[in-house]
Amino acid sequence: MPDLMLDGRALKVAEGSSVAAALALVGDGCTRTSVGGQRRAPLCGMGICQECRVTIDGRRRLACQTLCRDGMRVETLP
Repeated sequence: MPDLMLDGRALKVAEGSSVAAALALVGDGCTRTSVGGQRRAPLCGMGICQECRVTIDGRRRLACQTLCRDGMRVETLP
């Protein structure tokens, strides 16, 4: 079971879980706030909509296309 940090909070997830699934486990599943102030969450689940953009270990990635791994640091945008 991978241990990761999600917005500074320790989280343990099942092997093979995507980062998008981890986000859904700990809250509303949102990854960012739009320019208009609405919270945004993954929509398509396959990387087309780009709504699941997060920072993983300092690099922008798609949460729905990234599997959790031990020691990973994930940050969502406010």
